[in-house]
Amino acid sequence: YPLASGDGYLVVATTRPETMLGDSGLAVHPDDDRYKHLVGQEIVLPIVGRHIPIIADDYVEPEFGSGCVKRTPAHDFNDYEIGKRHDLAMYNIFTDDAALNDDVPERYRGMDRFDARKAIVAELENLGLLEKIEDYVVKIPRGDRSGAIVEPYLTDQWYVKIAPLAKPAIEAVETGRIKFVPENWSKTYFEWMYNIQDWCISRQLWWGHRIPAWYDDKGNIYVGDDESQVREKYQLGELRLRQDDDVLDTWFSSALWPFSTMGWPEKTDALKDFYPGNVLVTGFDIIFFWVARMIMFGLKFMDDVPFREVYIHGLIRDQDGQKMSKTKGNVLDPIDLIDGIDLEALVEKRTTGMMQEHLAPKIEKATRKHFPDGINQFGTDALRLTFSALATTGRDIRFDLGRIEGYKNFCNKLWNAARYVLMNTESLDDGDVQFSSADRWIKSQINNVTADMHQHLSTYRLDMALHSVYEFTWHEFCDWYLELSKSVLQSDESSDAEKRGTRRTLIEVLETVLRLLHPLMPFVTEEIWQAVAPRAGIAGDTIMLRPYPEVSPDADDADAVADIEWVKQFILGIRQIRGEMDISPGKPLSVILQGASDSDLSRANREAILLRRVGRVESVTVLGADEKPPTAATALLGDMRLLVPMKGLIDVDAERTRLTKQQEKVKADLDRSSNKLNNKNFVNNAPPEVVIQEQERIAEFEKTIGQLTEQIQKLDELA
Repeated sequence: YPLASGDGYLVVATTRPETMLGDSGLAVHPDDDRYKHLVGQEIVLPIVGRHIPIIADDYVEPEFGSGCVKRTPAHDFNDYEIGKRHDLAMYNIFTDDAALNDDVPERYRGMDRFDARKAIVAELENLGLLEKIEDYVVKIPRGDRSGAIVEPYLTDQWYVKIAPLAKPAIEAVETGRIKFVPENWSKTYFEWMYNIQDWCISRQLWWGHRIPAWYDDKGNIYVGDDESQVREKYQLGELRLRQDDDVLDTWFSSALWPFSTMGWPEKTDALKDFYPGNVLVTGFDIIFFWVARMIMFGLKFMDDVPFREVYIHGLIRDQDGQKMSKTKGNVLDPIDLIDGIDLEALVEKRTTGMMQEHLAPKIEKATRKHFPDGINQFGTDALRLTFSALATTGRDIRFDLGRIEGYKNFCNKLWNAARYVLMNTESLDDGDVQFSSADRWIKSQINNVTADMHQHLSTYRLDMALHSVYEFTWHEFCDWYLELSKSVLQSDESSDAEKRGTRRTLIEVLETVLRLLHPLMPFVTEEIWQAVAPRAGIAGDTIMLRPYPEVSPDADDADAVADIEWVKQFILGIRQIRGEMDISPGKPLSVILQGASDSDLSRANREAILLRRVGRVESVTVLGADEKPPTAATALLGDMRLLVPMKGLIDVDAERTRLTKQQEKVKADLDRSSNKLNNKNFVNNAPPEVVIQEQERIAEFEKTIGQLTEQIQKLDELA
């Protein structure tokens, strides 16, 4: 760029040569000794011939390029801000379709921006003003749907002066009138709000609330609710008016949502009853776009906050951690997860109506890879449970079909448990009841779960709430209590009062489980509840109108909990022995107690029916202090040892053969892992986590070999 004084030139670098026609200044850093003396002088803009000033601004990086930067305020965001600081002229050189307009030399008018780029470079070279051309990597903004390069472009827009709206919205969160959950998201809110700028609310879209402004033929602007009000307010008579073609920003319209949906500006009953709301549930990516603007508008138009709490959840991403979008073709439609979809239909759905059709083959390939069999039918509740489990405090949530499969199994588990309960509670009556230790234990346990649910739901930890009720329902209720109940219901030794107590406990606990689960699992619980409620003596049309379970101080029973936990560990110990010694689950076993305390003996006697029917224990005897224990498989229960004598229980030769083969296989695995670690190339080149994994495998193999050796030695004692 030649100096207007004729004393030389300044070298300027640009990746957009066509925009030089709109330059209105040249910037250098105020501390750059190379150019200090030139600040305030002018240069002559090549091709255009316009004189533009040399300015000093801290934004310039002296070490970047030549240290001289051309400024085009109408076509660059940073240049626009600098232009405002230095009162630079703003020359808009583009038309709406990115061609050059009439504010450029005539030979370039109407020329496409990229054609103009080539022509300008050629003219600069002809004028002897081109220093050099070199490759340079730069981020280019593109439309996410069209892929077209986006051109910064100065236009007339409507703005909202935001400071008066932002101040009370900031105070509402600072004073606790609105709370973010998790609380750390308030920092994000404040970061945006403290640095907020005036809000451009006009959009050039086909659909939306139209800007309420009208123009006459002279360009005068009139603003009002509608055209008739404008004519009356400004006494325009029959003057021809044209309404602005722009529409309001989507988020402007959305900011009105908390009250506009309930009849505002009329003072309706709905508005009186439901504004403000309790909680807003949303993603962190629209805290500024939506949440902040609803707060500002609520305070402005309703003189109150729109909600008391804002629960922020993470964003669902695909199996590779990518944000789901139609452009990427990685969106999972919830309906497809609920009802299922075959592969061909899924491919067609993901590749039809795309803005960037050239991506269709890539999307089809990825879809066939990740969903070779399409998507199975999982049902609504399984999907809801999956989302609840994924509702952690993290930013990103990777969606995994394996999780939803697991929760479908949970729905089936509850359904089958309900069938068992309903089959065994057909003869409920109002006679005397006697509750077993198992009955009292399960009531105490569900009381603890109820307390957990209140705690977790009140703090929006849906993941922890689901975990608590899931663990109880699957493991405590289904796996243990239903089995323990059979010992009473299917035994001639049990009294009618005991059976009545167990039946009542079954139906009451199931009904409570359904209410605990209902917010997370509404459909299956409603269906089951319709059959359970009459048995439980409950009248009502729907579980939705039943009160949520409350914690009962009377339900805690520490003795029953201790007794049943002892029974569970006893039975698990016996099952461990069966697994280790390959003993059939249905084969009755004799058990000897070694080192039993008075408490152990009391429980063994008191809970004998449970040990016999659930644990398949045919007898329990006590080993005297001076008696030598027989050759037996052993399990620990606290300080007591559970001994199962092996003599006559198993085929010694067959079992020795089985264990020896298993030991040989584990030794071969041990040798392979040891050889890897003895290989210096492997240890030096393999990732550290792989080496650690092999070391852990060796430790596990050695432990297994030791256990097998011990079992074989026991067999030798029986021979």
